[in-house]
Amino acid sequence: MICIISFFMQSHVHSTQSQQQVPCLFLFGASLTDNGNNNMLRTLLKANYLPYGIDFPAGPTGRFSNGQNIPDFIAKLLGFNNPISPFATATDSAILKGVNYASAGAGILDDTGRALGDDISMNRQLSNHLMTMSRLARILGPSQVQNYLNKCVYTVEMGSNDYVNNYIQPQNYPSSALFTPDKFAAFLIQKLSTQLQALYTSGARKVAIYGLPQLGCIPQVLTMFPANASGCVDFVNDYVQLFNNRLKPLVDNLNANVAGAKFTYINITSISSFNPSSIGITVLNAPCCAVSSVGVCVPNRAPCIDRDLYIFYDNYHTTEIVNGLIASRSYNSLLPMDAYPYDIRHLAQQ
Repeated sequence: MICIISFFMQSHVHSTQSQQQVPCLFLFGASLTDNGNNNMLRTLLKANYLPYGIDFPAGPTGRFSNGQNIPDFIAKLLGFNNPISPFATATDSAILKGVNYASAGAGILDDTGRALGDDISMNRQLSNHLMTMSRLARILGPSQVQNYLNKCVYTVEMGSNDYVNNYIQPQNYPSSALFTPDKFAAFLIQKLSTQLQALYTSGARKVAIYGLPQLGCIPQVLTMFPANASGCVDFVNDYVQLFNNRLKPLVDNLNANVAGAKFTYINITSISSFNPSSIGITVLNAPCCAVSSVGVCVPNRAPCIDRDLYIFYDNYHTTEIVNGLIASRSYNSLLPMDAYPYDIRHLAQQ
């Protein structure tokens, strides 16, 4: 059995010994990445209250977990002393280290997640990045911004909501009537490709694209559809695979046709294939906190006592222990399938 605990601890030791490996880290995504951008939005998807943040030093901040989220761990592994600031509150001094643009409920498509309220879609996040570039131009000087951003790492975690909060909800969204599963995956990839090229135009050169997790196994989807013998909703996982199968070709195409680009694919399906019991997890498909009808934690209700026994904190989002594992293997791949063509550690060195 692979000793996941040993690997996880080695990654943390490495992070405390390393210098900051890149000048800044920019984060695009949805709720797995969001660290406070939804706090001021009119939406049902917020995490700025207990029991979120119960194990985070600053308490509830807008992170959809009991403690640190995946970007917090990635920042540590890259040598940053502090988490990357959310766009909503980032100061001029903070943006020199990067910005977190992520928003719970957001998708590749602008209408994704809107049944739950406002969110900051990928297109809006790209617009916010242009605003950051203007701020950086005032700080560094217009001629220095491009060169500065070229050295930074970017991560993109997008697409899960385009399924969970769009395609598999025909009562709220028309997409499943307009597209077959295969055509929908192709449509999303085409949109994402355009967005990634826009990100390149705005200065990004080192970009890690996260694939989608097995959405058919998350508690919220299991409340929506009956589980198969696998314990998951197989047809949802099949939809996800149609999307993920197109990410390697997308990365290859971008790397071949966009000058100086270094795109890479982080394979969450591979990373998530570890044996949960190897890190002491025993609860696989139930949330640690009491959840509302939309799958987030009920405010101020005590969560489970031992969060490290659970994969999921609420009906969508993973616990801190799982976030640390995902980040560790994203940064320093354990298996060849974890990242293509390289992990985030090697991306930073490009």
